[in-house]
Amino acid sequence: MTVATQRPLPELIDQGRGLVPADLVLKGGRVFDLITGEMVETDVAICGDTIVGTFGTYAGRREIDVAGKVLVPGFIDTHLHIESSCVTPHEFDRCVTPRGVTTAICDPHEIANVCGLTGIHYFLDSAAQTLMDIRVQLSSCVPSTHMETAGARLEAGDLVPLMHHPKVIGLAEFMNFPGVLMKDQGCLAKLEAFRGRHIDGHAPLLRGLDLNGYIAAGIRTEHEATTAEEALEKLRKGMRVLIREGSVSKDLHALAPVLTERHSPYLCLCTDDRNPLDIAEHGHLDHMIRTAIGLGCPPLAVYRAASLSAAEAFGLKDRGLIAPGKRADIAVIDSLEGCHAAMVFAGGVLADDAGFAARKGTEPVARASVKAPKVGPQDFRTAGNRAETPVIGILPGKIITPHLSFDIPPVDGDKRPDPARDLMKIAVIERHGKNGNRATGFVQGFGMKAGAIASTVCHDHHNIAVVGADYADMALAANRLGEIEGGFVVTRGGKVLAELALPVAGLMSLRPFEEVREALVALRAAARELGVTLEEPFLQLAFLALPVIPHLKITDHGMVDVDRFEVLP
Repeated sequence: MTVATQRPLPELIDQGRGLVPADLVLKGGRVFDLITGEMVETDVAICGDTIVGTFGTYAGRREIDVAGKVLVPGFIDTHLHIESSCVTPHEFDRCVTPRGVTTAICDPHEIANVCGLTGIHYFLDSAAQTLMDIRVQLSSCVPSTHMETAGARLEAGDLVPLMHHPKVIGLAEFMNFPGVLMKDQGCLAKLEAFRGRHIDGHAPLLRGLDLNGYIAAGIRTEHEATTAEEALEKLRKGMRVLIREGSVSKDLHALAPVLTERHSPYLCLCTDDRNPLDIAEHGHLDHMIRTAIGLGCPPLAVYRAASLSAAEAFGLKDRGLIAPGKRADIAVIDSLEGCHAAMVFAGGVLADDAGFAARKGTEPVARASVKAPKVGPQDFRTAGNRAETPVIGILPGKIITPHLSFDIPPVDGDKRPDPARDLMKIAVIERHGKNGNRATGFVQGFGMKAGAIASTVCHDHHNIAVVGADYADMALAANRLGEIEGGFVVTRGGKVLAELALPVAGLMSLRPFEEVREALVALRAAARELGVTLEEPFLQLAFLALPVIPHLKITDHGMVDVDRFEVLP
């Protein structure tokens, strides 16, 4: 079966009653019932894209033996940016759907910050073709703050015409939480326009009465809790908490104590985000499920959070259970603890080579989007008379960055990198052709001894970010990004050691995910040659430029004190 469609109601009724053979019957497996927690041996009958029969025996025009397997509802990733997987929506579909992910609720604000509505329409067009059901949240923060230069700006009036698109759920993560609390007029206009609809949140470390004010603006879900205490406060105040485990942001271990059967109706899972290399080595939501159960979380709580609770949180009433009338999103897995999918059905379509081959393509957008000026070694000098210098700290597995301070005495008018103290130079170069801004600063935590790494995946403005121990290598890496239409580059000794071109908006490759995965392997190995100790240095670099995550960040405007919400002088 490569095509499943919505069928007439009389057919659904007759096939559900067993009066006529069902289109497809999965026979001999055990269904994990997310209502009672029971494991029930039953046939599952499917008509077109809809489950019509459970808890009974059925005959089908096509029958598949799933004896010895466990059937669970397809998984729902409740918050991610597909662009950060470095592949197109079609390749993300092919990479992740066979692992059981049948719905992805994405915020395309990465591409929107490069090319605005063109990028959002690209995702909506792609979502009409993929096997998994891609749902879109309309990007609320383009740009995320006034302290960066993005390639586009979206106001409430730009988003409202897309509000009723069938693939749109609501307003995406409202990252500018200081803007909400300070009643910024642009923020209020967007919140007012989507009042009563789903609004996703983003409020790291926000607690107490300020959190109350933020939630009172109509914000329903949030994925930035990093401690059990923070998650419980948000739950108690009516938020649905999305537990996150991505390539950089890893909160599952900290939040596992909250993932109980009592709390699970109000908890969801999300990745925010994982790249193809991590997916190959560990998995996607299937990895989160295995890990959570391994940490002692009850399987019923975990599988509810992965599907039923997620569907309820985002108003997707047609999925989340293996039950009559629900969308035929089913993962056939080895065991609850193993969560390895033998086959996956998305809307009744088997996610196999034939199913993926039957999809139509989507024309890529935002080519040649890297318009940065050429730079030289001298452009990475950092002037200053005071030795005391703010330094961005890195916490592995977190995107929260400490605001550190070190004495870095200027030499010949320049504060230079100091590998002995792991103090690397970091720079952000405006690449949208707007103003040519450049800013430099310092970061500690890469472990780098030589060379440079650079990226156009630089949240959320997606300018060029480059970190290095050598100015000439930093210039080489930054300039190379312009030549390959964006991506990742590692340099050392005047040579490019590894690179990955991401020509779609400087964010996504046009290559198959398998090839992107291999390129990421080479990039990671090249970074280790420089002495880098971080497991995922490229996405870690990207988050150093996001000025809505505490405490110290850098944009093309300069070093940003996020707590004070201002650019440092």
